[in-house]
Amino acid sequence: NEVVCHGIPDRRELENGDTVNLDVTVYYNGFHGDLNETHCVGNAVSEKTKKLVKVTHECLERAIAIVRPGTKFRDIGTPITRHAKANGFSVVKDYCGHGIGDLFHCAPTIPHYERNKTRGVMQAGMTFTIEPMINEGSHHCVTWPDGWTAVTKDGKRSAQFEHTLLVTDNGCEVLTARTPTSTPLWWEQESE
Repeated sequence: NEVVCHGIPDRRELENGDTVNLDVTVYYNGFHGDLNETHCVGNAVSEKTKKLVKVTHECLERAIAIVRPGTKFRDIGTPITRHAKANGFSVVKDYCGHGIGDLFHCAPTIPHYERNKTRGVMQAGMTFTIEPMINEGSHHCVTWPDGWTAVTKDGKRSAQFEHTLLVTDNGCEVLTARTPTSTPLWWEQESE
């Protein structure tokens, strides 16, 4: 619900109307992969929350669409911010995407908000994550006393989606893409 990222599971049971983010990391044959998705729990999720989740996924898709050799890393935040703001939401500034490969977190840093000052230009062969965190209210976050769980400062909801990408000669490959046999996301199920 209000957890932005790094939520530590506890004994609270999920309730009808909640959202939950599942963040999965894999280390295989010397390389890391990282992805996450926000899911709606039950059938009592508000329309505003459904919109937040869907818009967050769309923000990720819009950012992926500009990944190719020659794109500046700082430009990733522009389509994310514009789409989030156009839908009445804000973009978290405290947490970023990151380089990934034989190390789990490495350069480059990928801010998800526009007008950031990150440096660097995409080149074929680079791997990194894009993982926008979009808030229903303010973009401000606080950390719980566990020293890890980041939540919205105003207590409103947040959603996040993430993929690991490989820059190719003429675009990118989503290394953590859903497969044809993956369970569709809820809005994909509604359109069937």
